[in-house]
Amino acid sequence: MPKPLEQLPEGEIERRYRIGGVMTDVLDYLTSGFVERGFEWSLPVVFSESTDPLWPDPGASIEKRIAVEIYGKTVRTTASMIIHKMVACSLLYPKLFILSPNVRIEKRERALSGRHAYEFTQLDFEVRDASSRDIRSLVEGVVCGLVDGLRRDAVEQLVYLGRHRTLKTPHAPFKCYDKEELEKRYGEDWERQLTLEITEPAWVTGIPREFYDFEDDGKWDNYDLILPQYGEVLSGAKREWEYEKIIKKMERDGIKKEHYTLLLKLAKEGRLKPSAGAGIGIERLVGWIVGAQHLGETQIFPKIPGMVYDL
Repeated sequence: MPKPLEQLPEGEIERRYRIGGVMTDVLDYLTSGFVERGFEWSLPVVFSESTDPLWPDPGASIEKRIAVEIYGKTVRTTASMIIHKMVACSLLYPKLFILSPNVRIEKRERALSGRHAYEFTQLDFEVRDASSRDIRSLVEGVVCGLVDGLRRDAVEQLVYLGRHRTLKTPHAPFKCYDKEELEKRYGEDWERQLTLEITEPAWVTGIPREFYDFEDDGKWDNYDLILPQYGEVLSGAKREWEYEKIIKKMERDGIKKEHYTLLLKLAKEGRLKPSAGAGIGIERLVGWIVGAQHLGETQIFPKIPGMVYDL
């Protein structure tokens, strides 16, 4: 289990320093790349009345939700900025991205997975009038360009971390799997089995999830990006924008409508626009690149489920 910074031996301090160098290169490439592709860079939101319900996503494992009262209103810490992205993409920026802090108090047993933290950062992005294929193609270009650039420009760091020879630039387009087919082949443990089987990043589509992911006659237009030996690093979808569909899905899933008053108002007025997007887990992406054994190795101040350090 990763130790806090002040407890690290000298050799591990050097390793963390090298991982931090790769983190800097990754953030520089991603943010510069999205700006060059015409995206507006927006600032994150920490507290809001509306945030991701993380339900009924089968991958969610939330022990508790953080809520506080501010000026007589109950607000929650951001679980993800999907609702904010949908609104901003509809009303302001046709293309935007955010380095968004996410607070998800995971169950304690997830400390042992090596892939979970109760506080982490996503690069969240959204594109108006985009299709799922548009977003997957964008992500493939970003991931391939990122790895290629790191292999060229971060040689010293990757050699020190033992990843320069084993980290290969993926081939696009990435292979795509249907979630139902994977369940038939592997059962409920399909993600872990696929993670062990693939040697390059791969897509999984058609995953039953929250109300905002587009669904038509039981077919979900969404996608996860799975990294070999590491697991899911990105979730995204085409979004619902029609009022009646959103209401129907909220009622089906038991979602409290009062938490999404503005979103519903905009949808009812026809001001919510079609869009598609995704969120890339920065720590998971960097963890895969550097070969981290635990996500906490990519954080200066680890936020591991069930553990609270001084900082």
